[in-house]
Amino acid sequence: MIITGVNWQGLKTLYLKEVRRFFKVQLQTVWAPAITTLLFLVIFAVAMTGARPSVMGVPYVDFLGPGLIVMGMIQNSFANTSSTLLIAKVQGTIVDVLMPPLSHGELLSAWVAGAVTRAWLVGVAVWLAMLLAPGVDVPIRHPLVVLYFGTMGAAMLALLGVLTGIWADKFDHAAAVTNFVVQPLTLLSGTFYAIDRVSETMRIVSHLNPFFYVIDGFRYGFLGVSDGLAVQGAIVLLVANLVLWVVCYRLLKSGWRLRA
Repeated sequence: MIITGVNWQGLKTLYLKEVRRFFKVQLQTVWAPAITTLLFLVIFAVAMTGARPSVMGVPYVDFLGPGLIVMGMIQNSFANTSSTLLIAKVQGTIVDVLMPPLSHGELLSAWVAGAVTRAWLVGVAVWLAMLLAPGVDVPIRHPLVVLYFGTMGAAMLALLGVLTGIWADKFDHAAAVTNFVVQPLTLLSGTFYAIDRVSETMRIVSHLNPFFYVIDGFRYGFLGVSDGLAVQGAIVLLVANLVLWVVCYRLLKSGWRLRA
């Protein structure tokens, strides 16, 4: 049979495979990250007991909540795609993914969609827990803004995870990207502080960090206030995702480090 256009059945099958892969171990892939994120919030809430500082016109714990939610989302999105490709390469089953009648764009779409699904499951789990937590107020003021920045941030890290999975030959390589790229960019993105309170040099560094626009835009959807311009952040993320998509697509098409 000749498949013309998009292979929707194959795309759906690979997407479901990705979702079922992480859902089989949901204790590790969804609930553990959610609990870890909540522990960050609890630690800061306890540390700030009595002080109750205000950041951007809201209590610090409320300021911190949205950033922690999306931080957990993007980190797990990266982990999902990078582990998918790396495990397949290490186990020698990557050919089983590359051989089916799926275009490179369809492969990429399924991987990214699976990672974004995991990211939102983690995000929703953390948000629901925060709603029940005493002393934390995380109402959603702009749902479409939250949806856009959460999805675009998760997609950006999913594509970065694909690049890492293509490049890496062993788990140490992926861990190096996590420890020296993803973690530093996440922690220096304004998750724990407002950039108007840091030095000019640090402010410039933050504006050059694409993770900042994910955190800032997502926080704006909850609080209605931001460190930057939400429209500017939306454009930056759109451009970043388009560039990463093109790079991933070309690497998949070339078979670099995927085909023996």
